[in-house]
Amino acid sequence: MLKNFKNIAVVSLSTGGSRILGLLRDVMLFAALGASQWNSAFILAFTLPNLFRRLLGEGAMTSAMVPIFSEVLEREGRSSAFAFFSEVFLRLLVALVVLCTVLMVALELLVHSGQLSEHWILGTELSVLLLPYMIFICLSAIVAAGLNVIGRFAAPASTPILLNLAIIFALVLAMQFDKAASETVYWLCAGVLIGGALQLLVPAVDLARQGWRPHRLAKGESSQLNELFSLLLPGLMGAAILQVNIMVSRLLAHSLNDSAVSVLYLASRLMELPLGLFTVSVVTVFFPVLARTLAGKDEVGFADSISSGMRLISAISVPAGVGLFVMGEPIVELLRFGQFAGADAAKVATLVAIYGVGLPFYSAATFVTRGLHAGKSMLVTVRIAGICLLVNLLGSLILMQVWEERGLAAANVLAAVVQSVLLWLALRQRRHAVRFGVLLPAMAKIILAALAMGLVCRLALPAIAMFELSGKSYAACAVGLLIPVGMAIYFMLLALLRFEEMHMLGKLLRIRK
Repeated sequence: MLKNFKNIAVVSLSTGGSRILGLLRDVMLFAALGASQWNSAFILAFTLPNLFRRLLGEGAMTSAMVPIFSEVLEREGRSSAFAFFSEVFLRLLVALVVLCTVLMVALELLVHSGQLSEHWILGTELSVLLLPYMIFICLSAIVAAGLNVIGRFAAPASTPILLNLAIIFALVLAMQFDKAASETVYWLCAGVLIGGALQLLVPAVDLARQGWRPHRLAKGESSQLNELFSLLLPGLMGAAILQVNIMVSRLLAHSLNDSAVSVLYLASRLMELPLGLFTVSVVTVFFPVLARTLAGKDEVGFADSISSGMRLISAISVPAGVGLFVMGEPIVELLRFGQFAGADAAKVATLVAIYGVGLPFYSAATFVTRGLHAGKSMLVTVRIAGICLLVNLLGSLILMQVWEERGLAAANVLAAVVQSVLLWLALRQRRHAVRFGVLLPAMAKIILAALAMGLVCRLALPAIAMFELSGKSYAACAVGLLIPVGMAIYFMLLALLRFEEMHMLGKLLRIRK
């Protein structure tokens, strides 16, 4: 178990560095472009390759490959596992090159068809430029999954840092040469492509050092490949529905006004900071563990790992969500520079508070989905994803009429709540050793401590405002003082309440130091 915590610490530190750089990247992006049509077009264009990354990379392909790769590794050894991995890698490479070419041609034809208004042309042109990133990031995701299964976490976890550094460098150069917004977006595209190439190269080199060598495609298909393809289709359907959810929200936002996509994007990025810093780290480490326990027919070990992972995720996501709800306004103000206007910052702060409510549910849904995938239960996640798509779509169409961007965010949170509940019920139905009741005492302690922390921070904000500091000084004081104080109060209360995983959190915190 201690090894798992060390791996979580490695992934968490790397992810934390990536998220901080990503936040710096977004601050620079909004400082350079504001919440303008150029920014919205770039974000919309970047959504397309990221959609396929989640579909064919870290989404369906990873979910289908990891359980089978774990079984081959467990039963036949590393050599056979690497041979299976090479077959998957090369087939995915061929599929991605063909898909990328077809999409680029289709989008170019659409641009020159005269059917698009100027409002959509720029985003479509940028999508053509960014599509090759899809090849790099999808291949990088399955290489990272292969490394994780054999216990290698540092290299794959650090690769998003390379992407953020490349984009930041491109922004710095564009600002240094005083490029207009219409030119800066193309510098950004170049940064994305360079960063994507580095994201593939670094983990591929690490996997090669472990003994992997690509080879020619074998004639025919093995039983493992047949099983992979049988799991891949429902996995693709489920991941596709999830990404359609994201795309629908952004398209609806783009139809509202020029800034809606940008403010929703920045608010979701702030929510994703704690989500990525800890939840994704726990999921990354626990997914191969869950797959190995089921490969070894260890149902009790699986249930124990699910309970431990859920307690750890909840212990961070619940207070983080409360913190975003309470501290959203000073956090956003602290990040506001350049063309990022005060009115847009106020919108982002409200959206951050809404997303904060949903953070524990996003976290739970992410973890439980991997629990179902570890047991190859793909179809049930597809059905649940379809239900959540309808919840999000109907909720968005209704709520955006009244609350605009806030309605879109609220509909997304509602869909996350429904998804987390349905996924847990599905897991419980398939794995009878899993019990929600064992989590209730821990959940009660977490919620009590998080609410107390939030109340203290909320009462302290007016006290800080009494010093009549300027906007940035007030925000810096509030964030710099209340976040560490709030964390101290929260963990102290957990210790006093004898939280079951407190000793494990202590080990993790000591490791991260």
